[in-house]
Amino acid sequence: MSVKREDVLKDENLITNIEEVAKDTALLHGVLMRTKETPNSPEVASYAPFTLFPTPVPTVLFHQALAVQTHFNRLVDREKIALLQAHIFPKSIVLGLNRSDYMLDHSPDGGTSLKQIEINTIAASFGGLASRTPDVHRHILKVANLPEECNNVLDNNPAAGLARGLAKAWELYGSERAVVMFLVEDVQRNIYDHRYVENELWKRNIPVIRRQFEDVCRTGSLDESKRLFVDGREVAIVYFRNGYMPQNYTSEKSWEARLMMERSLAVKCPDISTHLSGTKKVQQELARRGVLERFFPDEPETVAQIRATFAGLYTLDMGEEGDKTVAMALANPDRYVLKPQREGGGNNIYGSEICEVLENLKNSTERTAYILMDKIQPVPVQNYLLRSGAPLRLNSCLSELGVFGAYVRKGKDMVFNECVGHLLRTKSSEHADGGVAAGVAVLDNPLLV
Repeated sequence: MSVKREDVLKDENLITNIEEVAKDTALLHGVLMRTKETPNSPEVASYAPFTLFPTPVPTVLFHQALAVQTHFNRLVDREKIALLQAHIFPKSIVLGLNRSDYMLDHSPDGGTSLKQIEINTIAASFGGLASRTPDVHRHILKVANLPEECNNVLDNNPAAGLARGLAKAWELYGSERAVVMFLVEDVQRNIYDHRYVENELWKRNIPVIRRQFEDVCRTGSLDESKRLFVDGREVAIVYFRNGYMPQNYTSEKSWEARLMMERSLAVKCPDISTHLSGTKKVQQELARRGVLERFFPDEPETVAQIRATFAGLYTLDMGEEGDKTVAMALANPDRYVLKPQREGGGNNIYGSEICEVLENLKNSTERTAYILMDKIQPVPVQNYLLRSGAPLRLNSCLSELGVFGAYVRKGKDMVFNECVGHLLRTKSSEHADGGVAAGVAVLDNPLLV
């Protein structure tokens, strides 16, 4: 006979037993990270942090997020063209692998809606590990005597979908000898997340190499046709899993390497204009009245679907509109989030700190480096967070749903455009900001309700 989840969460003996089973199951299914102590050694690995149970997510809102993803893929691509104001070359190949992140906003009237946090257009992570976690949670549910919930944890394989996009771009590049180059960080705790995508490419006989900025600086070159070579191998695709934060560029040579890659014929994932289209400022400008209509002039339903996911976004540009935003934030700081133009998690500003920052910057052009966003109000859910070395305790948790998209354009033709999977990350409600890589959130799965 099955039991209620609420009863399971309170059964300490059962939870202690399930904890051990859960960690072993994660290891058996390859939900892995290298350790903090030896991040670049394959000799020691542990389970990647994850929730003991999948988190309930309304089915309607989950499918809303999936349904709008191909529209966001097209929007990012059209933003790129607008940013460049460039001529589209007939043979140019554009590859986008992105992830749109959402939270569930609960309004005072009791309604729940899907609201976008951001869209990540560079180094969108955990598509690999997210492909392995559904079976882990299904097994845990069986052990916890909750078998009927297993059917509500969907299959999910973003790694295969991301690889399909990479494979399509590689095929269009047109050289069987050319490689896909993962541009990676020097600290590689999350290497197994990459490996799942790599292995999907090797299954298709597409060669993959892993290199860092310093390798490109040392051995990279362009030939007379602007083909990119690294270590003597022609590069068809540069897949950036690094380079999304200023501190990733450790020297002037790193910037020179990025410029060389941008100038090359290799397909960049992303190129610099697509990278910039994911910034918070662009997100805020897209929310202005009439802007989406310019990108989708004859598609009112597409515009409505995208706009329905937008939270309130406000400019901090110099002038009357920006001054109103400053006054609004100072009057009610707990209603907003102050967001800088940064990726990687842990950068947002909340509560009284908003007042401190804006009081200092309100008359300075430095305020334009930020945007203001309505603070989404999710309802916490009880769960256990499994993290190596951390004591097990019941937490009040908040979750963020990510949806992966992949698209390829050749010239003016969109030849591949798919929603390729999802990711749920959960953290204790005591943490305002930060992701899995930052050590705050853990991997999770939606339990559709």
